[in-house]
Amino acid sequence: MFTCSEVIGQLADKQYHLVMVELQLEEHYRKIGNNCLIFVSTASMSFTQRILKFLITVSFLFGPATSCVTRRCLANDLINKNLYSAPQSTDCVTDVNLISIQYETLSVDSETMQLSSRIKITMEWTDPDLEWSQTNYTFDKIMLPVNNIWTPALTVVNAIYVKVKPVTNDVVVKSDGTVRYTIVMYTTVACRMNLLTYPFVHGSCPVAINGWNQSSCGLYVQYGSVSSVVNEGAEWTTLSVNLKMENNTMNRNYIYVTMSSNAFKTMVSLLLPSALIMIADLVSFALPLTQGKRSSFKITLVLSFTMFLLILTDYIPNSGPCSPLIRYHFCFCMFVLVMSMLISMVFTKVEADGNILCSRLPKLCKPDQTGTQFVDMIADGHAIRKIVNFLEKMDKTDSEIKKKQMLATKLDKFCLLSYIFLDVIYSICMITFTKIQSCEVDNLDFW
Repeated sequence: MFTCSEVIGQLADKQYHLVMVELQLEEHYRKIGNNCLIFVSTASMSFTQRILKFLITVSFLFGPATSCVTRRCLANDLINKNLYSAPQSTDCVTDVNLISIQYETLSVDSETMQLSSRIKITMEWTDPDLEWSQTNYTFDKIMLPVNNIWTPALTVVNAIYVKVKPVTNDVVVKSDGTVRYTIVMYTTVACRMNLLTYPFVHGSCPVAINGWNQSSCGLYVQYGSVSSVVNEGAEWTTLSVNLKMENNTMNRNYIYVTMSSNAFKTMVSLLLPSALIMIADLVSFALPLTQGKRSSFKITLVLSFTMFLLILTDYIPNSGPCSPLIRYHFCFCMFVLVMSMLISMVFTKVEADGNILCSRLPKLCKPDQTGTQFVDMIADGHAIRKIVNFLEKMDKTDSEIKKKQMLATKLDKFCLLSYIFLDVIYSICMITFTKIQSCEVDNLDFW
């Protein structure tokens, strides 16, 4: 099939041949006579004028229609249509097919319970006004600037912050009006998770990507494949990303992200120091009660643990309906450390005085002013008796000191055993509580 330009070229060639024939006839019949020459020239000129008129008419009719044969020319024609509004179908609904969704978790703020993510979405929709016939154009795809046509505006229903960027500044348009467009969406959503067993957390968060829809008009989003990008070494690990529907309701689809926390950092920064301080407090029972060495060491432990909590309090998630047990763990550790310090002080007093009550100082004996008793004391029998009483009193004092030390030692051993028993019971209770206790969180109440 010939194009119009080829037809015009062939007609021009025929015109050239006719002119040459005319010249030859004119030269031939000049010799025959003037009458015949005039007749032939008139007929030839009339035929040539008709051909020229036909060529001019064809060029005016087909020239403008066939001048646009390139991709850029077609793109400019489509841009000049100013298609900035959504395709208007009979049912007032525009179907947008999300061909692929690539999800990536950027960060999880355990204090404010917010999930930040990066989502790459490739979508397609059909705009009948962007169609063209392949009989006039031999190509089936062109590129158009994304700012010169209508593009769907996706929303995240439960988002706190959303920022959308196109991957490129162009879209691909097919001859049937199908448009392919790729965007990157940065979003932050509120995500309430069960932090009861923090730092050993396993929870899920919804990311509700949908199109605008008001009654029967708007965007109807169809979902394709969903994949995830795993970040190695992050504090939170994405386990799975699935597409779900809320109670089989149209336009209530969401991406369900299942995550787990990396407990190593929290174990090293929070649990390990507290466990070491508790072990040091337990071992401090081996220190002697005399001279207040144990009490001073326990005071140092209490102050160290207090500073530890002040420094690392920002790492602990905020309290809520599912407040982490680690907060109660730190309260228990502080309580045990303070009680251990106070008990050590009491036992030091018991070892020194034999009781925990304050005792009065003994009264000093006033010297006898008469001087008559001095004469009696110099008697031999009375002096020996005084010496014996003094020695007996020293033995009695030593035995009382030993009794006080034995009492303090027994109380100290009892306190040590009670300390160990309390720690064991506490550990069993914590493990059992984390196994049987459940805290339900509803993250789908934003609809």
